[in-house]
Amino acid sequence: MTRNDTLPVVFLSILLSISALLNAQKKFTSEEYIQQYKEVAMEKMREYKIPASITLAQGILESGSGNSLLATKANNHFGIKCHKGWNGAVFHTDDDEKNECFRAYNKPDESFKDHSLFLTERPRYAPLFTLDIMDYKAWAQGLSKAGYATNPRYPELLIRIIERYDLHQYDHLAMKKKIIVKKPVDKIEDHNFIPINPTEFEVVGKSSKGRYIHENNRRKLIFALEDDQIKNLASEFAIYSWQIVKYNEFDKKEKLKKGQIVYLEKKRRRSYTHDTHVLKEGESLHAVSQLYGIRLKRLYKMNHIYETPKAGMELKLR
Repeated sequence: MTRNDTLPVVFLSILLSISALLNAQKKFTSEEYIQQYKEVAMEKMREYKIPASITLAQGILESGSGNSLLATKANNHFGIKCHKGWNGAVFHTDDDEKNECFRAYNKPDESFKDHSLFLTERPRYAPLFTLDIMDYKAWAQGLSKAGYATNPRYPELLIRIIERYDLHQYDHLAMKKKIIVKKPVDKIEDHNFIPINPTEFEVVGKSSKGRYIHENNRRKLIFALEDDQIKNLASEFAIYSWQIVKYNEFDKKEKLKKGQIVYLEKKRRRSYTHDTHVLKEGESLHAVSQLYGIRLKRLYKMNHIYETPKAGMELKLR
């Protein structure tokens, strides 16, 4: 083989080495981790009655979203040590002590299964299975009390992960419970509103017809008058009817009522003036979203609501 003949081979070798190095350095995000393992977490929830949200949150926390040494070298996503009676493969690395023994698996799915068995077969975790399977906060606290981790902030860390990535949705999906992510109701008559004195909101201008324009949560609004219609308001304020419908999350055939808040701009993602609202009997989330100038979908997401909310529930507004 001549010198020139060896060049393509050397070049290919370099490319393969670079590719291998890049793959070795690839880090998974938490979002990618969730997409990769949400199905197995839900499967284990149905089989072993452990919330999928808890399993995913523990996996993210214990394995650094699949990037830890244990996860990459031993497929161990939950930091489970060998313990007495383990006859499978092992992996040694420093942890609380030097050269500790951890369980090793052929693939990540085996780690998820062993995590479920680990919790279901050990008496100290038995109290967990008396808890509501949909109560991830109680499960997070229960794991800590049972001694799963030594970090006193372990429950807080799990709950933060669950709420940040909305992992509770997978509990509902696993148990095939209906998830409400948009409007709490579909019927026009259920779009009630919470009466409020217009003087509560600052006046920031007038329309061409002399109607006062108010501001709430840094968004302009008006109060509907008797016989107001969306198309007439659109004409008065030089915007389209569909914009009023969209900004207020109205039904297309919404019939306005006297005193009802109508936003002229898209509502905010959170309140800038209030922290919470206690839901009263007869109030809909749509009414609350209008009262505080917050998008309805954001109210659902901030409060992790998957079922029709009940009176007395304290809603986070930011």
